[in-house]
Amino acid sequence: MKRGYEGSKRMALKLSLSLAERSFCSIAIVIGLSATLQAQSPGQISGYSLSNSPLSLSFCEQPAADCLPNSSALSPQQASGQNNASGSNSSKNDWVHSWLRKVDQVRANQPHFVSPIVTTHVLLVQQFRYDMSWQQDPSGGTVTSNYGASRGLELIPTTRLEVGLFPPPYLVHQSKTQDGFGDFSWQVKFRALSAAEGKGDYFVGFFLGGSFPTGATPNGLGHTVLSPTFGAAKGLGPVDIQSTIGANLPTSGANILGRSIIFNTAVNYRIKGKIWPMIEQNSTFWSGGTLDGKKQVFLTPGLVLGSFPLAERLHLTVGGGLQIAVTRFHQDDHRWILSVRFPF
Repeated sequence: MKRGYEGSKRMALKLSLSLAERSFCSIAIVIGLSATLQAQSPGQISGYSLSNSPLSLSFCEQPAADCLPNSSALSPQQASGQNNASGSNSSKNDWVHSWLRKVDQVRANQPHFVSPIVTTHVLLVQQFRYDMSWQQDPSGGTVTSNYGASRGLELIPTTRLEVGLFPPPYLVHQSKTQDGFGDFSWQVKFRALSAAEGKGDYFVGFFLGGSFPTGATPNGLGHTVLSPTFGAAKGLGPVDIQSTIGANLPTSGANILGRSIIFNTAVNYRIKGKIWPMIEQNSTFWSGGTLDGKKQVFLTPGLVLGSFPLAERLHLTVGGGLQIAVTRFHQDDHRWILSVRFPF
């Protein structure tokens, strides 16, 4: 009896050890499998959801959402790639890129005529423009130089508007007239109708400009002036015609400055998309003031070259012309003009 009891005891002990060994081996296998899964890259375990695995939950002391792979578990190359992609997408969706896409949309919905030398550009444009001129004074013996010529920064904030801000020009006189700055000018253009080449090739708009008396006379006018203008343009193959008619209306000092009607027309011819010979007529008619009843007309032959790419969006356009008086009365004559534009 005693031997049989001891034999049964030994058998039970062996069975218990066998079960313990199996349990220990199972736990070791589970731990090893978990470590293997955690050591794999996110791309390798993409088909296996750790959040749905009892195994992953049993070894994570944090909530299930915190057990998912994150950027800290990625390799430096993968994390860098994700950051670069995120940065690239966010940079392309910022307000600057959104605004520039709007500018491109405006340009795509109107003709692509080059800006004349004197006549207001009958399009919405975005550029920085700097003009210089040298004109013969009425006496014929001296020259007045104008640096800036009331040109400056032109921006397209919306699909229908352009805003121009033109710093005061600086005038240099060979005569005894004192040198100095002129008036600050501005202009807002509204695009009423337009169509690109092949879809009508035209532009119709209303402009409102003006100047503030920031310069001392005679370099400045000494009074605020408003200038409403109507502009229209039409393309006919390689030829385009741009025309404006408007008025200079001083808010004060009309008894001195008078009121004037300004009528300009420019005819441009496009050669190879880069060479633009042109001819303009620039007319002014006065009513009231010291020049009441006077009129002056200029013809301005010119040539514009461009635009030429400088950077991703930045281009260069250069032009020049000579404004020649064709009426007996004229305030100046033989005005040479150099114009540099940077569309962007």
